[in-house]
Amino acid sequence: MQILDFLTVDAIKLNLESKNKKDAIKELVELLVKSGKVKDKKKMIQTLYEREELGSTGIGQGIAIPHGKSDTVTDLAAAFGLSPEGISFESLDGEPVNIFFLLVAPEGAAGAHLKALARISSLLKDKYFRKSLLTAKTPEDVIKIIQEEEKLKH
Repeated sequence: MQILDFLTVDAIKLNLESKNKKDAIKELVELLVKSGKVKDKKKMIQTLYEREELGSTGIGQGIAIPHGKSDTVTDLAAAFGLSPEGISFESLDGEPVNIFFLLVAPEGAAGAHLKALARISSLLKDKYFRKSLLTAKTPEDVIKIIQEEEKLKH
């Protein structure tokens, strides 16, 4: 499984405007709504908020991977966002988050959902990959950086 199988250029935003966790989730879901991947924005946001209540998806090192399964999506889909200043996300290490991968999957797609989470997590463990993402100037740059990394890791 490749990240670019479920992340498209129209679901990437390099300067998130949000200042807090809830707004960041809304802003990322909005990208998936605009790109036609999420049918019910309100319901998807609620699903993601409920998942966050179980424990923050801010995994540390400036990364958050908010995720959830919902019948408002028909296929696995991701949105990517950067916040140069960082957003407080109740991360495990208490640090602000700069890199966001929001992942949504249909209700019955637990296997694909877990594989995608594992794939994103494994790529983000590489600090050079994280640094490269933070220097991206366009959504196309993000796609190229991910493509290069996936070639190395495949």
